[in-house]
Amino acid sequence: MAKWGGAEVVLLADRSIDAARMASERINELIGRDVAQWVDIDAGMHEELVRLVRPLDAFLCATPYALIPACTRGAIEAGTGMVDLGGHTPTVLGQLELDGEARAAGVSIVPDCGMGPGLNNTLALAAVEELELRDAVPREARVWDGGLPQRSEGPFGYQLFFHIEGLTNEYDGMALVLRDGRVQEIETLTELELLEFEDLGTLEAFVTSGGTSTVPFTMAGKLDVYENKTLRYPGHYAAFRAFKDLGLFSREPIEVQGVLVVPRDLYHELLFPRLKSEAIRDVCVIRAEAIGERGHARETVRFELVDRFDESTGFAAMERLTGWHAAIMTEMIAKGEIPPGVHPLERAVSQLRVLEEIEARGLEVRRERR
Repeated sequence: MAKWGGAEVVLLADRSIDAARMASERINELIGRDVAQWVDIDAGMHEELVRLVRPLDAFLCATPYALIPACTRGAIEAGTGMVDLGGHTPTVLGQLELDGEARAAGVSIVPDCGMGPGLNNTLALAAVEELELRDAVPREARVWDGGLPQRSEGPFGYQLFFHIEGLTNEYDGMALVLRDGRVQEIETLTELELLEFEDLGTLEAFVTSGGTSTVPFTMAGKLDVYENKTLRYPGHYAAFRAFKDLGLFSREPIEVQGVLVVPRDLYHELLFPRLKSEAIRDVCVIRAEAIGERGHARETVRFELVDRFDESTGFAAMERLTGWHAAIMTEMIAKGEIPPGVHPLERAVSQLRVLEEIEARGLEVRRERR
């Protein structure tokens, strides 16, 4: 926001004043001027939140999704635009119900931004738009994405780049997809396939929840297929499918030698030390493909983005792809490019327009058309 968004001031607010201060000092050092300020805030305190965001043009809500509904209502009350990192589709559907209130207040809100959901859907929908520019009728769109350590190490070939609860939520429950033109739910940790990547070799892909966000609802009637899968190094799927089959994702307490134990809590206590790393050197990959028809000919557009830990800034690839996508949407709200209302990402703005901003920041998107 400071470097690319024309922000005069960027305010970082966190429950930990030390975290907010250190992040602000880091930004000021990278930018070379005192643009970032810091303050402590408990996002669960409604009046405090409203007072904080009221003077702002727009803000990016990076709280856990349980706090997002209250932050959305706070944004509307304050008259301040908002973007969030989301990750929980039922929460987004609840936010969309506030569209009328947001319009009346003149407030623009775009949920579910970041890497996935967010940039993954941007690439897939940009591919759909590209087909339309080529006078083709889009029929199918698929996206595969994942954040990985640069080398597959340890028993699971994975490092944790975000809260462990979020990882388990992706692997648990049901995923929303569009098939045969209808929104459907399919089980997570299913439909394993292997994909080849020039930079990374063979990766596994399988169904997880949350990645498609609201796109299946929006694209119903326009596309026959819209799907998303998560990418991991080979061997990861089998281990976590076994954890799920064993019941370790359950939140229902069970009795163990007279003591009530929540399987998911025990699972997280055991797994987290095996996945955490003090030195993150990651790689993030997104492949999006849209298929359409022009006359009797089949048209395909593929976009692929691979990003790695940036030595010059110390930003992880996951930080760059998550933060920059959400920041771009926040900047667009602040500049008046997105009208008032609560908009799903796919309706907020042209995704080819978002892709222009992504590439302007030095992220290379490979394009393939056939």
